[in-house]
Amino acid sequence: MIKSIPKNNIVDAVYEQMLEKILDNSWPQESKLPSEFELTDLFNVSRTSIRSAVQKLRDLGIIYTKHGMGSFVSKNLDKSRIISMNQPIMHLSQEEFIDMMVFRQTVEFKCIELATTNANEDDILAIEDALNRMLINKNDYKKYSQADLDFHISIIKASHNKIFINIIHGIKDIYYYYLEELNRVFGPTLESIDAHIKVFMAIKEHDVETAKLSLNNAMKTNTIAINKLKEEL
Repeated sequence: MIKSIPKNNIVDAVYEQMLEKILDNSWPQESKLPSEFELTDLFNVSRTSIRSAVQKLRDLGIIYTKHGMGSFVSKNLDKSRIISMNQPIMHLSQEEFIDMMVFRQTVEFKCIELATTNANEDDILAIEDALNRMLINKNDYKKYSQADLDFHISIIKASHNKIFINIIHGIKDIYYYYLEELNRVFGPTLESIDAHIKVFMAIKEHDVETAKLSLNNAMKTNTIAINKLKEEL
């Protein structure tokens, strides 16, 4: 089964699906890969993207090409090494992650508390708009991350506390990097999306405890996922 290819990172998406077919023996060792034309039709992407994905597999020794005959899956592949080699790497240090967690558990939790009381109609619309953009862009982690950042900034603005608002603008780039790394490595998970929806609804309904609990559960999930990833690596 071929998954839809996102418009961003087309080459990586094609590479990953081709690699998956090799690892699950859909394309066994020493078997001939479909032709460039067939791959273009299969993935519904340009020939340039197919060539780049094939080149990436070739550079890693996963496939090889015979002139005039096509590309073939290499024999005696060390699948465990390939899987390990393709594990996503978190470019966020443990210290940076913890620092941001502490910030969120202090400043952002207080802002949520204030937002449930102080948010006006425009604030609610701004949070909802960011949430909708997250849902629309759940297959594009960069656009999703920008909407994710806007979602949290909108909540902080809804607190109507000028000090908190100035603080978030001062660290906006750091916060985006933190969110982008989480979304790049783990993807916009159903749990994450569900948590954001619950936070939004709780603020809209002026339910402080549910809003804080939903955010706290989401952060716990992130912590567990990051610790598991570091253990695997």
